[in-house]
Amino acid sequence: MTFQNPSKETIQSVLKDSKTIAVVGLSDKPHRTSYQISEAMKQAGYHIIPVNPTIDDWQGIAAYDSLSDVKEKIDIINVFRRSEFLPELANEAAQIDAKSFWTQQGVYDESAAETLAETDQVVIMDVCIKVAHALYI
Repeated sequence: MTFQNPSKETIQSVLKDSKTIAVVGLSDKPHRTSYQISEAMKQAGYHIIPVNPTIDDWQGIAAYDSLSDVKEKIDIINVFRRSEFLPELANEAAQIDAKSFWTQQGVYDESAAETLAETDQVVIMDVCIKVAHALYI
């Protein structure tokens, strides 16, 4: 299987139909890309759930150690981890009822896509969510 991102219409639908984004690898440091993009998505109206075992909170929102610890409904799992961590994250994400598994620009792993192909999740890889939001919403 060679992974291919979904159509722009599907990506647009994911963004329009989602309200909650669990950000894996969200940093509490304002100069980090994960912080800046999550802040932009929060300002665009999305509820952000920080997932990072190395921080206590992000902008006053309690952080979770892992996706499986999150009790809220997740629409988009947005990943800010290196590609080598995607297989493990995909296995965890496959156990969660989320609409989409989205990795940031430069983050891609074919085996993660294969794992998630068995779920109903829309998989989007190597695409900045903030850029996609600016283009399609």
